[in-house]
This record gives sequence, C-alpha cells and structure tokens, in this order.
Amino acid sequence: MNDNADPLLRDIHLAFIKMHILYHASKEKVFGVGLIEELGRHGYRLGPGTLYPTLEKMKKAGLLTCTCRTVQHKQRKYYKITADGLKLLKEIRIKLKELYDEVVEENEKR
Repeated sequence: MNDNADPLLRDIHLAFIKMHILYHASKEKVFGVGLIEELGRHGYRLGPGTLYPTLEKMKKAGLLTCTCRTVQHKQRKYYKITADGLKLLKEIRIKLKELYDEVVEENEKR
C-alpha cells in the first residue's frame, strides 16, 4: 500500500482490502500471493508485510479459516470465509450499496 502520507486514506484502503478478501474467500479458498495479485488488479499495491498480518487478524476475529497444504514443496496457507465472515460480508454489502447510492448515484444526478 502506498498511503504513508495520509493515515486516514491508508485505513480506508485497508478496509476495502478486507472487503475484497472476504468477497474472494467467499467464492473459493484464497492464498497470499494470489490475493496480492488480485488486489493488484484493483489498484492496491501491498506486500506480504501488510497482507499476512491482515489475514491473521481476520482469522483471529473468526472471519476466516486457514488450512495448510504443500504446493511445489512449499507450505501454502489457504483461507476460506466462515459463517461469521459471510454474515459480515452481507452487512458490508448493504452498507456499501447505501454508501454508493448516496455518494456516487446522488452525485451523478447533479
């Protein structure tokens, strides 16, 4: 993430990153490098030093589960959304739609 100049912007980006993680983990099991690449497609530049602590916090919060597998002789952690994570994602979708309608749609009507 390249938001060092503005802590509030960094917090907002991190919230969006967490939403992306929950969404993608609801579709399939995800892993660190794959998430970094996916988030990069959305314009987020973050490294393992940001992503892995975020995944660990989300796991400790009960939003994700983690399983380890060996892939090409390396341990890889796969994350999947939990029931609590799905519940939170549903709430986020409602709030995100409300925010979009207010900030984007209303602005386009002007």
